[in-house]
Amino acid sequence: MARFSRLINSSLVVSLLAGSLLAADSKAAFPKPALDESHAQGNGQQTAVLAGGCFWGVQLVFQHVKGVSSAVSGYSGGVEKTAKYKVVSTGNTGHAESVKVTYDPAQISYGEILRVFFSVAHDPTELNRQGPDEGTQYRSVIFYSNPEQQKIAEAYVAQLNQAKVFPKPIVTQVVPLKAFFTAEGYHQDYAKLHPDDPYISFNDAPKIDDLKAQFPDLYKER
Repeated sequence: MARFSRLINSSLVVSLLAGSLLAADSKAAFPKPALDESHAQGNGQQTAVLAGGCFWGVQLVFQHVKGVSSAVSGYSGGVEKTAKYKVVSTGNTGHAESVKVTYDPAQISYGEILRVFFSVAHDPTELNRQGPDEGTQYRSVIFYSNPEQQKIAEAYVAQLNQAKVFPKPIVTQVVPLKAFFTAEGYHQDYAKLHPDDPYISFNDAPKIDDLKAQFPDLYKER
Protein backbone atom coordinates (compact mmCIF):
# COMPACT_ATOMS: atom_id res chain seq x y z
CA MET A 1 0.00 0.00 0.00
CA ALA A 2 1.55 3.31 -1.07
CA ARG A 3 1.79 5.78 1.78
CA PHE A 4 2.50 8.90 -0.23
CA SER A 5 -1.13 9.67 -0.97
CA ARG A 6 -2.67 8.29 2.20
CA LEU A 7 -5.34 10.49 3.77
CA ILE A 8 -5.89 10.77 7.50
CA ASN A 9 -9.17 8.97 8.22
CA SER A 10 -11.16 7.80 11.21
CA SER A 11 -9.53 4.38 11.33
CA LEU A 12 -6.10 5.98 11.51
CA VAL A 13 -7.17 8.26 14.32
CA VAL A 14 -8.59 5.30 16.25
CA SER A 15 -5.34 3.41 15.71
CA LEU A 16 -3.31 6.35 16.96
CA LEU A 17 -5.49 6.79 20.04
CA ALA A 18 -5.18 3.09 20.82
CA GLY A 19 -1.42 3.35 20.48
CA SER A 20 -1.34 6.32 22.81
CA LEU A 21 -3.34 4.44 25.44
CA LEU A 22 -1.01 1.46 25.12
CA ALA A 23 1.98 3.76 25.53
CA ALA A 24 0.51 5.33 28.64
CA ASP A 25 -0.12 1.94 30.20
CA SER A 26 3.12 0.22 29.28
CA LYS A 27 5.89 2.80 29.25
CA ALA A 28 5.60 4.55 32.58
CA ALA A 29 8.57 2.64 33.99
CA PHE A 30 10.02 0.71 31.09
CA PRO A 31 12.62 -1.73 32.47
CA LYS A 32 16.25 -1.91 31.52
CA PRO A 33 17.45 -5.23 30.07
CA ALA A 34 18.57 -7.57 32.82
CA LEU A 35 21.05 -9.10 30.37
CA ASP A 36 23.15 -6.65 28.39
CA GLU A 37 26.63 -6.09 27.05
CA SER A 38 29.04 -3.86 28.92
CA HIS A 39 29.84 -0.46 27.47
CA ALA A 40 33.02 -1.03 25.51
CA GLN A 41 36.14 0.97 26.25
CA GLY A 42 37.36 3.29 23.52
CA ASN A 43 35.68 4.10 20.23
CA GLY A 44 34.20 1.58 17.86
CA GLN A 45 31.16 0.95 15.74
CA GLN A 46 28.58 -1.82 15.94
CA THR A 47 25.30 -2.30 14.13
CA ALA A 48 21.79 -3.38 15.03
CA VAL A 49 19.19 -4.20 12.36
CA LEU A 50 15.60 -3.73 13.51
CA ALA A 51 12.18 -3.80 11.86
CA GLY A 52 9.10 -2.22 13.41
CA GLY A 53 6.64 -1.03 10.82
CA CYS A 54 7.35 1.79 8.38
CA PHE A 55 11.08 2.43 8.35
CA TRP A 56 10.56 6.20 8.21
CA GLY A 57 9.61 6.42 11.88
CA VAL A 58 12.13 3.88 13.18
CA GLN A 59 14.91 5.70 11.34
CA LEU A 60 13.77 9.04 12.78
CA VAL A 61 13.75 7.74 16.35
CA PHE A 62 17.30 6.38 16.22
CA GLN A 63 18.60 9.52 14.55
CA HIS A 64 17.77 11.20 17.86
CA VAL A 65 19.55 8.67 20.11
CA LYS A 66 22.92 9.55 21.61
CA GLY A 67 25.70 7.20 20.57
CA VAL A 68 24.01 6.43 17.23
CA SER A 69 26.08 7.68 14.31
CA SER A 70 23.69 6.65 11.54
CA ALA A 71 20.33 5.04 10.92
CA VAL A 72 19.63 3.80 7.39
CA SER A 73 16.33 2.58 5.98
CA GLY A 74 16.38 -0.69 4.06
CA TYR A 75 15.09 -4.22 3.69
CA SER A 76 15.99 -7.48 5.46
CA GLY A 77 14.59 -11.00 5.40
CA GLY A 78 14.50 -11.62 1.65
CA VAL A 79 16.86 -11.74 -1.29
CA GLU A 80 18.59 -8.92 -3.13
CA LYS A 81 16.55 -9.03 -6.35
CA THR A 82 13.29 -8.36 -4.46
CA ALA A 83 14.73 -5.59 -2.24
CA LYS A 84 12.77 -2.87 -4.03
CA TYR A 85 10.00 -0.85 -2.44
CA LYS A 86 7.24 -1.66 -4.92
CA VAL A 87 8.06 -5.37 -4.73
CA VAL A 88 8.47 -5.42 -0.95
CA SER A 89 5.09 -3.67 -0.66
CA THR A 90 3.37 -6.79 -2.03
CA GLY A 91 4.16 -8.55 1.24
CA ASN A 92 5.39 -11.61 -0.64
CA THR A 93 9.17 -11.15 -0.57
CA GLY A 94 10.04 -12.15 2.99
CA HIS A 95 11.51 -8.69 3.50
CA ALA A 96 10.60 -6.39 6.36
CA GLU A 97 11.11 -2.65 6.21
CA SER A 98 14.19 -2.39 8.40
CA VAL A 99 16.66 0.09 9.80
CA LYS A 100 20.38 -0.47 10.25
CA VAL A 101 21.49 1.39 13.35
CA THR A 102 25.21 2.08 13.66
CA TYR A 103 26.25 2.98 17.19
CA ASP A 104 29.22 3.45 19.48
CA PRO A 105 29.10 0.77 22.21
CA ALA A 106 31.15 3.04 24.45
CA GLN A 107 28.17 5.38 24.57
CA ILE A 108 25.16 3.09 24.28
CA SER A 109 24.73 -0.66 24.62
CA TYR A 110 22.84 -3.07 22.42
CA GLY A 111 20.34 -3.60 25.21
CA GLU A 112 19.71 0.13 25.44
CA ILE A 113 19.11 0.19 21.68
CA LEU A 114 16.49 -2.53 22.18
CA ARG A 115 14.94 -0.66 25.08
CA VAL A 116 14.28 2.30 22.79
CA PHE A 117 13.06 -0.03 20.04
CA PHE A 118 10.47 -1.72 22.26
CA SER A 119 9.30 1.31 24.20
CA VAL A 120 9.36 4.16 21.69
CA ALA A 121 10.00 3.08 18.10
CA HIS A 122 7.01 0.74 17.65
CA ASP A 123 4.37 -1.48 19.25
CA PRO A 124 5.87 -4.99 19.52
CA THR A 125 2.48 -6.63 20.17
CA GLU A 126 1.05 -5.96 16.70
CA LEU A 127 1.34 -8.92 14.35
CA ASN A 128 2.22 -8.18 10.72
CA ARG A 129 1.16 -4.58 11.02
CA GLN A 130 2.03 -1.33 12.70
CA GLY A 131 -0.60 1.33 13.14
CA PRO A 132 -2.26 1.95 9.79
CA ASP A 133 0.20 -0.23 7.83
CA GLU A 134 -0.61 -3.89 7.25
CA GLY A 135 1.41 -6.77 5.81
CA THR A 136 4.36 -8.96 6.68
CA GLN A 137 6.70 -6.22 5.47
CA TYR A 138 5.66 -4.26 8.57
CA ARG A 139 6.29 -7.06 11.08
CA SER A 140 8.38 -6.61 14.20
CA VAL A 141 11.82 -8.22 13.92
CA ILE A 142 15.21 -8.13 15.57
CA PHE A 143 17.82 -9.35 13.08
CA TYR A 144 20.80 -10.40 15.20
CA SER A 145 24.31 -10.55 13.76
CA ASN A 146 26.06 -12.59 16.46
CA PRO A 147 25.26 -14.95 19.37
CA GLU A 148 25.57 -12.16 21.95
CA GLN A 149 22.91 -10.07 20.23
CA GLN A 150 20.68 -13.14 20.02
CA LYS A 151 21.00 -13.85 23.76
CA ILE A 152 20.34 -10.25 24.75
CA ALA A 153 17.33 -9.94 22.44
CA GLU A 154 15.73 -13.24 23.46
CA ALA A 155 16.32 -12.54 27.15
CA TYR A 156 14.79 -9.09 26.87
CA VAL A 157 11.66 -10.33 25.08
CA ALA A 158 11.25 -12.95 27.82
CA GLN A 159 11.83 -10.33 30.52
CA LEU A 160 9.21 -7.95 29.11
CA ASN A 161 6.66 -10.72 28.65
CA GLN A 162 7.22 -12.09 32.14
CA ALA A 163 6.85 -8.61 33.64
CA LYS A 164 3.68 -8.09 31.57
CA VAL A 165 4.96 -4.71 30.46
CA PHE A 166 2.47 -4.85 27.59
CA PRO A 167 -1.17 -5.97 27.88
CA LYS A 168 -0.60 -8.45 25.05
CA PRO A 169 2.29 -10.84 24.31
CA ILE A 170 5.23 -9.54 22.29
CA VAL A 171 5.23 -10.94 18.75
CA THR A 172 8.68 -9.68 17.77
CA GLN A 173 10.71 -12.23 15.85
CA VAL A 174 14.37 -12.75 16.77
CA VAL A 175 16.13 -14.16 13.71
CA PRO A 176 19.64 -14.18 12.21
CA LEU A 177 20.59 -11.36 9.87
CA LYS A 178 21.33 -12.71 6.41
CA ALA A 179 21.65 -9.39 4.62
CA PHE A 180 20.60 -5.77 4.77
CA PHE A 181 19.77 -3.93 1.56
CA THR A 182 19.68 -0.14 1.62
CA ALA A 183 16.36 1.33 0.50
CA GLU A 184 15.91 3.80 -2.31
CA GLY A 185 17.25 7.31 -1.78
CA TYR A 186 13.83 8.93 -1.49
CA HIS A 187 13.15 6.85 1.65
CA GLN A 188 16.28 8.08 3.46
CA ASP A 189 15.59 10.84 6.01
CA TYR A 190 11.99 10.95 4.78
CA ALA A 191 10.53 11.92 8.15
CA LYS A 192 13.12 14.64 8.66
CA LEU A 193 12.60 16.08 5.17
CA HIS A 194 8.79 15.88 5.23
CA PRO A 195 7.72 16.87 8.77
CA ASP A 196 4.41 18.27 7.50
CA ASP A 197 3.39 15.05 5.77
CA PRO A 198 0.22 13.97 7.65
CA TYR A 199 1.56 10.42 7.96
CA ILE A 200 4.74 11.72 9.64
CA SER A 201 3.05 14.26 11.89
CA PHE A 202 0.48 11.75 13.19
CA ASN A 203 2.55 8.55 13.33
CA ASP A 204 6.20 9.46 13.76
CA ALA A 205 6.66 12.94 15.25
CA PRO A 206 5.03 11.89 18.57
CA LYS A 207 7.69 9.19 18.95
CA ILE A 208 10.34 11.87 19.26
CA ASP A 209 8.43 13.58 22.05
CA ASP A 210 8.09 10.17 23.71
CA LEU A 211 11.81 9.50 23.38
CA LYS A 212 12.70 12.86 24.89
CA ALA A 213 10.28 12.37 27.79
CA GLN A 214 11.23 8.79 28.61
CA PHE A 215 14.96 8.86 27.97
CA PRO A 216 16.28 12.43 28.38
CA ASP A 217 19.79 11.08 28.92
CA LEU A 218 19.69 9.30 25.56
CA TYR A 219 17.95 12.01 23.56
CA LYS A 220 19.87 14.26 21.19
CA GLU A 221 18.79 17.02 18.84
CA ARG A 222 19.59 16.05 15.30
